[in-house]
Amino acid sequence: MISTKARPAAPRHSRPVTYGRVRGIYLPRLTDALAASMATYGIPLLVLGTTNSSSLTGVAFVLAWAPRLCTFTPAGMAVDRYGPARVFRLAAATRALVTGLAAPALAMTDERTALGLVMLLAACAGCLTQFSYVAAESVGATASRDAGDGAHRVQSVLLGIDQTAALAGPAAGGLLLQWDGPSRMLAVIGGLSMLSAAITPRMRHAPRHTPEATTSPAHGWRTGWSTLRALPALARLVAGLALSNLALALLEAATPVIVVQQLGRSSASVGMVWSCAAAASLLAVAACRLMMDRWSLTTVGRCAALLTGVPCFLIAHADSYPAYLTLIAVFMAGDSVLAVVLRTLRSHLIPAEVFGSTLSVTVLLLLLPYPLAGALMAVVDPAAIPTLITVCAVLQCLGLACAFTHGTRPRTHRGRHRRR
Repeated sequence: MISTKARPAAPRHSRPVTYGRVRGIYLPRLTDALAASMATYGIPLLVLGTTNSSSLTGVAFVLAWAPRLCTFTPAGMAVDRYGPARVFRLAAATRALVTGLAAPALAMTDERTALGLVMLLAACAGCLTQFSYVAAESVGATASRDAGDGAHRVQSVLLGIDQTAALAGPAAGGLLLQWDGPSRMLAVIGGLSMLSAAITPRMRHAPRHTPEATTSPAHGWRTGWSTLRALPALARLVAGLALSNLALALLEAATPVIVVQQLGRSSASVGMVWSCAAAASLLAVAACRLMMDRWSLTTVGRCAALLTGVPCFLIAHADSYPAYLTLIAVFMAGDSVLAVVLRTLRSHLIPAEVFGSTLSVTVLLLLLPYPLAGALMAVVDPAAIPTLITVCAVLQCLGLACAFTHGTRPRTHRGRHRRR
């Protein structure tokens, strides 16, 4: 059974000041997640609509995720050294600037140049989203530690915010792209990003440079990796969810091709798939909050793993749009519960002074499948997509079975880390 004993509070510079959770944490998180969701799902859809090529759609998906792998260590270092509020604000403002410049540029260029600009925009948006994500997760972890045994409630709210953004983002992006064109969609992304930067509370004190602060990317990597190795329960769960994310990433990359080209639906239908999935995820997160009050994280996690694994096998054989939409929704519901388990465990086990660096390592491992899925989409024939999904479903089941086979004792793991 997983204990949820609270860790000591984080340094003062990591907390928003004079604001409650809604104004200081939840509202900035919501606006930033909306912008990130629209960019993540809208840009590959924009490429597909422009080129009608599944290979280029896969390339756009790679470019949206690969930069995040390159910036995970700098993001963690920046959060540990300068504080999450400052990093979050700067990342959101920069994304607003990039998308604001891209919108008029696309309207004034030819098709080939526009495609290059969209690919560059995908890379820039992915990089900036990494910084804002690590910063937002650091703030959420501080709130979870302050909540003590109610940490899973805080994490369920944060995940509910993410799923609300996933509910509105793809649908809004698809509709804006279909009816108003790419410029309007990019303008909305930029506006949400600027709003996120504007409403983020400032820090009370300038962050202090503690001995734990990393001084180089290599140092940040070693710090995060050694901390994760000292927490085997967390390491097993991260490995299992990384394999699960491979299946999820492939579904995200393949959905525009499956829905538009194989099922004969519009781009708005692609957004509807993820919006319905987000609605199912919201219901699952609300239910898991009650289940975690009654049962352990491990028990709830095992049920979620089963709920995620079975639909993944069936998705490969879905031959109609309603069936595909329903299976994706069930899959995402289970995946969201697994995310609550991971975030709750992570917020309690990782020491506050190295949270940014360690979080970045876990994020790297969880994001590695996304560019891999995009690369697979770029080289695999569309007819082979169902077979590829089945293979990913097998790997997912094996990884989650390993993650939830062994018991976990966070108190012991925390002690081991301190002795290191």
